[in-house]
Amino acid sequence: MSAKKVRVLFVCIGNACRSPMAEAVAKREAADVLEASSAGLYPLGEIPDETQETLSRNGYSAVGLSSKPITNKAWNEADLVINLSGRIRDIAFDDPAKVEDWEVADPYGANPAFYQTILEQLQQRIRLLANRLRRQRKSK
Repeated sequence: MSAKKVRVLFVCIGNACRSPMAEAVAKREAADVLEASSAGLYPLGEIPDETQETLSRNGYSAVGLSSKPITNKAWNEADLVINLSGRIRDIAFDDPAKVEDWEVADPYGANPAFYQTILEQLQQRIRLLANRLRRQRKSK
């Protein structure tokens, strides 16, 4: 029997760049320990071409990604919410106790090199998160 995965909800402003990139990276690189989803405080309603192209260039799939709001169901099901929005968690979220803040700049409208930089920052943070979750699993 496999250990229970941690349900992680990645949240940014528009659910168009950072949080969908984080979702795609986490689904491929940390699927053994977490179940990833994403949402936005003020969803844009689409995943911009540059987000999709950055993911594709790096071997990640954008299939199934969409820009959507945080639903009560998604919030309630999440074990951990990663706040990429830059907003203060105590103000932005009703239950800040399960929120972890990651300071990652918003690449929306920036050049491809900046999108790449942001993707690499997310990869590094997700790898650290996955390793932390793996260690926690082993210690139980």
